[in-house]
Amino acid sequence: MAKVLIEIKIFPEDIETNLNQLKQEIQVALPSDAKLQKTEEEPIAFGLKALRVYVIVKDEEGTAEAVESAISKVKGVSQIQVEMATRL
Repeated sequence: MAKVLIEIKIFPEDIETNLNQLKQEIQVALPSDAKLQKTEEEPIAFGLKALRVYVIVKDEEGTAEAVESAISKVKGVSQIQVEMATRL
């Protein structure tokens, strides 16, 4: 079965959000068949930083949506954007 790499940009609720804690909560919230590959912090403006996460999932219908849904429910997440999805 093929795998898909999904790049997601996550905006925290505010500048005070602890990004290290947010990373940990996202990792816990992901579906069991999704693997958090890498995270990066990206400066946005005025001290606000976004998280860029890279998640590997099986190439099956609904897996990307399950990852998006799980991340959007994490406390401290304001909004998410799927930046890219590609087969590995």
